[in-house]
Amino acid sequence: MEQRLNVSVVVPLYNEEESLRELVAWIDRVANKNSLSYEIIMIDDGSSDSSWEKVEQLKTEYPAIKGIRFARNYGKSAALYCGFKEAEGEVIITMDADLQDSPDEIPELYRMIMEEGYDLVSGWKKKRYDPAGKRLPSKFFNWTARIVSGIKLHDFNCGLKAYRRRVVKSIEVYGEMHRYIPILAKHAGFKRIGEKVVQHQERKYGVSKFGMERMVKGYLDLITVSFMSHFGRSPMYFFGSLGTIMFLLGGGTTVWVIADKLYKQINGLPLRAVTDQPLFFVAILAIILGVQLFLAGFLGELINRNASERNNYLIDKTIK
Repeated sequence: MEQRLNVSVVVPLYNEEESLRELVAWIDRVANKNSLSYEIIMIDDGSSDSSWEKVEQLKTEYPAIKGIRFARNYGKSAALYCGFKEAEGEVIITMDADLQDSPDEIPELYRMIMEEGYDLVSGWKKKRYDPAGKRLPSKFFNWTARIVSGIKLHDFNCGLKAYRRRVVKSIEVYGEMHRYIPILAKHAGFKRIGEKVVQHQERKYGVSKFGMERMVKGYLDLITVSFMSHFGRSPMYFFGSLGTIMFLLGGGTTVWVIADKLYKQINGLPLRAVTDQPLFFVAILAIILGVQLFLAGFLGELINRNASERNNYLIDKTIK
């Protein structure tokens, strides 16, 4: 049986030509010092500089390098997805290419996975060298993610993470979901999630490729991944329940408005036409929305029933 590599280092990159040689040499030095067999998978996410030429050049010097080049910029999640698919190591470690993540963390991350039994270990940049305008929104974002997911991590967005091989082969990273891989892993059944304080380096070359718009995307993605985790296989539970409640409230209110008018009419009391009462139209709107939500849940169930992965389950052990 072929011996598997100890570590696969997955490095998404975008316009990082200045840092690549130093990063690869650093990873190689740490791996050799700790007797770790390794590969480096570098995914060029449509760089407009000479990053890909650097990767090709480094491949001639470091045979452990594998390279993937996108025709255009697809984003970090797409890069990680392709890197995970290609990875062959027992432990997969992700890090950014800008040298702000330290390869010196690799041996301890590897040990925590292999010896302490974690499925996933996330880095925590306890001391950060980013400006306050980036740190403060990040703290609020991480607080929200902890509350919603129930996973006690301080830094969901840290690029330095380690995974047991089975984890990355069992989850699908898409869109902008790279921030929420711990949530995806937990939903897939990998609940042994740990954290390690890691060294955060000051940026040595270039500028950050992420702007404030990532905060907006981050919260939208958090809503998406939270919904998919709870109702991805049963959308009718959410839409059907909400639709039924709105339909009943709207229907009940409509009946009450009409009954109230009839009572006043029979007893000769002052009354208003039903169509003159705003509450009547609010009730009709609730009925319509209730029906639409119920139909949305029904359509979701039909789509889910025909999905090819509807019966894909993570099986831990079997006895025959």
